[in-house]
Amino acid sequence: MPSYGAPAMKFEGTESYIATPDLQMAVNAAIALQRPLLVKGEPGTGKTMLAEQVAESLGKPIIKWHIKSTTKAQQGLYEYDAVSRLRDSQLGDERVHDIRNYIVKGKLWEAFSADEQVVLLIDEIDKADIEFPNDLLLELDRMEFFVYETQETVKARQRPIVVITSNNEKELPDAFLRRCFFHYIAFPDRATMVDIVNVHYPTLKQELVKEALEVFFDVRTVPGLKKKPSTSELIDWLKHLMADDMPEEILKNQDPSKAIPPLYGALVKNEQDVQLLERLAFMHRRQGRG
Repeated sequence: MPSYGAPAMKFEGTESYIATPDLQMAVNAAIALQRPLLVKGEPGTGKTMLAEQVAESLGKPIIKWHIKSTTKAQQGLYEYDAVSRLRDSQLGDERVHDIRNYIVKGKLWEAFSADEQVVLLIDEIDKADIEFPNDLLLELDRMEFFVYETQETVKARQRPIVVITSNNEKELPDAFLRRCFFHYIAFPDRATMVDIVNVHYPTLKQELVKEALEVFFDVRTVPGLKKKPSTSELIDWLKHLMADDMPEEILKNQDPSKAIPPLYGALVKNEQDVQLLERLAFMHRRQGRG
């Protein structure tokens, strides 16, 4: 019989991942309720990393299923390689007599058949077809599926901890949402962002962190910005600033008429937003002359 008991340990974040109390509560509630944890939030807010850190915190292996626009739910269960079997039959290979040789296990099968409980990450589920989530309802509910080619039922030995991420590119079906425990990762406030930066760069001077965050949050509040810079982009930007040995005075005394921060390419990711910042700079210069 499969063991579905919740782990004794609780997720409290890790040394390399700052988890807010609300996020910790959501993870532990999903585990206790034996429900998939559906995590939404802006791109770059650490949704994928959350699953990795839950696995590290609880000492569990992780199995990652990264979803693409062409991914089908069946691929998560298994695929029957009929082409290889046909080729082997033409070559007289004895393997053709056992159809199991041509069953390719998917990520759910790997998670179900693991000897110990694993964390199963279903990453960016909203990239797939709208029917994709519904096609997994039964398997995620019952923790089992039927293999038609071999007439066998695969049941989970240990119920995996399922973390599902979504960037909200499309709405997910109501029937699927009802079966999940939902958490939205809100964008970190300044205090939390300082903690996140300090985890990544503990030796970084606090004056530089302060000035960098001022610029970062100023850019995020620009009206009409197509893509606001994310947490991961802030971390990348700070890395570039350190690599160029950028003193905090450059940020602190930045000419506001320039509007665009130094090494902006780590923060601003499309030409429309660059042009928007340039227009704001132009307007600022005109107002200054007036």
